[in-house]
Amino acid sequence: MTCIKKLAESPGLTSIPSLYTYTTNPKDQEVSEDPEDSIPVIDFSLLTSGTPHQRSQAIEELGKACKDWGFFLLINHGVPERQMEAVIENIREFFDLTEDEKREFEGKNLLDPIRCGTSFNTSLENVFFWRDFLKILINPDDHEFQFPNKPPGFREVSLDYCKRIREVARELLKAISMSLGLEPCYIEKATNLESGLQVFIANLYPPCPQPELAMGLPPHSDHGLLTLVMQNGIGGLQTRHNGNWVNANAIPNSFLVNTADQLEILSNGKYKSNVHRAVVNSKATRISLAIANGPSLETMIRPAPELESKEKAAAYIGMKYKDYVELQQGNQLDGKSCLDRVRAFN
Repeated sequence: MTCIKKLAESPGLTSIPSLYTYTTNPKDQEVSEDPEDSIPVIDFSLLTSGTPHQRSQAIEELGKACKDWGFFLLINHGVPERQMEAVIENIREFFDLTEDEKREFEGKNLLDPIRCGTSFNTSLENVFFWRDFLKILINPDDHEFQFPNKPPGFREVSLDYCKRIREVARELLKAISMSLGLEPCYIEKATNLESGLQVFIANLYPPCPQPELAMGLPPHSDHGLLTLVMQNGIGGLQTRHNGNWVNANAIPNSFLVNTADQLEILSNGKYKSNVHRAVVNSKATRISLAIANGPSLETMIRPAPELESKEKAAAYIGMKYKDYVELQQGNQLDGKSCLDRVRAFN
């Protein structure tokens, strides 16, 4: 399968092959310009080092963002900007490797430690997406982390970055636990977060001659707890809010954060996993890095009993996280179709 980068760089490319033509409802191409559709901003420093009043207020704002949006912009998170830039540059260098060099990292199984490819799941798709990817599974219980050995320094820079993201996600989940009226470490313990899976997902979206006909990634929710995204300054991520698509434009040195399916399950539906998509453009290459933070693979995730009641019975059946990941990654991306399979019909 030809990577999209090579196709996009074909001399004289003025239209996309029919395999990449993604049909959308005309209304789905509209993007909200309503000031009311302004993505919430959460100041991480107030969650971790503010006064008790500031922290309480920040937790309340975080809970509101999770409930109303499932999406927020995270600032003052403590990850050095130079480190973020270094990771993006290493990702750029990886995608600049030759086809043969990248082919050794293709991977064949969904839970292979490293998988490099194009689209999402080409073995199942009738329409391909305008995207190349590199996925790396990071399990803290496995001390033999597998990273591509090219470009030089990629492994060291990326692993240190992922450790920092893990700590940021841990603090966010503590605050989210409190916003749900639970003990600060409730989610951490319920998901065995100490052994939680991280997925390093690097995406390349090259310029597309007909961006209105193509799609980088279709509308979907993520399988984990929280996903933290950074990008190279080129927009393209859109989030669904009140039935409208909203551009998720990041400011420098910030993260775009979305809630994912396991958090919706654990919160018994109080916090919904966010539906988002990636659109493409004709001018510039977009590079993004999503770090998906999830439970340990062997942990059974079910609604917190403390969030169940006579009026609100468990809305989801329990499922081992590993099985959920394989279910989502082994099918086509289609909104929240995977989550629909674990809904309890009372």
